[in-house]
Amino acid sequence: MKKIVSDLIVVSVEHINEKYVLIKLTQEGGLHQMKAGQFVEVRVDGSPTTFLRRPISINFVDYEKNEISLLVAAIGDGTRRLASLNEGDTLNCMLPLGNGFTLPDNSNENVLLVGGGVGVAPLLYCGKVLKDKGCKPVFLLGARSANDLLLLDDFKKFGKVCVTTEDGTMGERGFVTNHSVLREEHFDRIFTCGPKPMMVAVAKYAVKNDIDCEVSLENKMACGIGACLCCVEKTTDGNVCVCKEGPVINVKKLTWQI
Repeated sequence: MKKIVSDLIVVSVEHINEKYVLIKLTQEGGLHQMKAGQFVEVRVDGSPTTFLRRPISINFVDYEKNEISLLVAAIGDGTRRLASLNEGDTLNCMLPLGNGFTLPDNSNENVLLVGGGVGVAPLLYCGKVLKDKGCKPVFLLGARSANDLLLLDDFKKFGKVCVTTEDGTMGERGFVTNHSVLREEHFDRIFTCGPKPMMVAVAKYAVKNDIDCEVSLENKMACGIGACLCCVEKTTDGNVCVCKEGPVINVKKLTWQI
């Protein structure tokens, strides 16, 4: 898939809460084709402490509006600078990068998408693509509290949404792997993204129940093309660059203790 470097124009910056922002961008001449699970590397201008590009998951693509959405956690100098963008500003992006989720050939498959924190970002577009294929995805989203849950109304447009919170302020109390939907429904495939402990727990559940599972890794990525080697992950096939061979990888290839 062709990769480009382009100045995208900021359409809007929505501050979801004190930590997260949703940035919508447009591209002159139309957006390139992007797969669910791919990401972009953005150049952060105006931040004296940010020298390298930042990897951001593709949250959503709307070809009719010619818009791409990025969900950003403003937790460092670079991401806080991104959160300060305004309508009409430009953001230099390298895209689309990496490999996406392996979509089922059979629309009758039951697909579970499990996300935690900002890890829910790539699952929204994936859910849209799955629904367009005729699937009925189920989203299982976890957070510390109700205030940390993101884009629930958007997820509900594409499938059933199940929620867990650690403090019980919304949905079922506990972690995603404790949710009753895992006991009550059968799933043929699982996609997950979020904190590594969560993904390891989901992977263990999938392996135990003989369910095909892919995880979207969040290793540090600087170049996005496999040159800098800072995102290397050990797999059964040897060390691979997550930015190039991932970020989506089947758990069978990982050396996690599952």
